[in-house]
Amino acid sequence: MREHRYRITLEHLATTSEGQTQHAPLSFEAGNHDDLFSIIERVRGNGQFDSDTSAQLALGLKLFTEVMLKNRKHPLFEEIQPAMRAFIGKLKAQGKPAAE
Repeated sequence: MREHRYRITLEHLATTSEGQTQHAPLSFEAGNHDDLFSIIERVRGNGQFDSDTSAQLALGLKLFTEVMLKNRKHPLFEEIQPAMRAFIGKLKAQGKPAAE
């Protein structure tokens, strides 16, 4: 399957209280059948959340659902697949004009 390739980097910027360990950056590569930048911009553009929250939602959802898609027969995802399809449909409908 052809896919877009991404390097995801997570940097720990602050802890919740003084004295907690700040983690070293984590970086990994991931593939996705969709253009993640385009999806993030669409979610940002629907006006439901602020820019950073929209990016978090879109990226987290796409990373999770790509793992689920690539492992669709794994029993771990059996119960969540129908709910995830409904959730994604609802998210895609957000920000679109109502049908007349």
